[in-house]
Amino acid sequence: MRLHKVTKIKSPSALEKIFAMLRSKGKKIVFTNGCFDILHIGHTRYLAKAKALGDILVIGLNSDSSVKAIKENGRPINNEKDRAEILSALIPVDYVTIFSEPTPKELIRKLKPDILVKGGDWHPSDIVGGDFVKARGGKVVALPFVKGHSTTALIKKMLGDVP
Repeated sequence: MRLHKVTKIKSPSALEKIFAMLRSKGKKIVFTNGCFDILHIGHTRYLAKAKALGDILVIGLNSDSSVKAIKENGRPINNEKDRAEILSALIPVDYVTIFSEPTPKELIRKLKPDILVKGGDWHPSDIVGGDFVKARGGKVVALPFVKGHSTTALIKKMLGDVP
């Protein structure tokens, strides 16, 4: 039995229509993307800060195949459907959509966010899709990491690789 509705999980095409309506009401769309494989406090704080930058927060979630292409062996730990449902249960998250491409560039072009957000390991000028967002008058923001919190560190700890 599911404890919440998963209606926050939408296709890119459905979000395109929803966002057009929301923009007509003056709402600012914030977009971020990632694997979000094992959620931790760094993720939740990051998403809360991202949401505070606008009105609607959408997460472009890497599909299982795209996670396998960019992460080490054995990833993702959680499959894309589970990761999407977990993210959709978080208060700051308004929508989740899954993408399979190597980068979210085409998804960003389709959804046309007003604000594009990534973690502090990205310089704003290097954030994929940032040029498109800025050309439309939007902002690109890199939010700082919560030190000592990462999925990779959690996996190493579980495997006994870290004291």
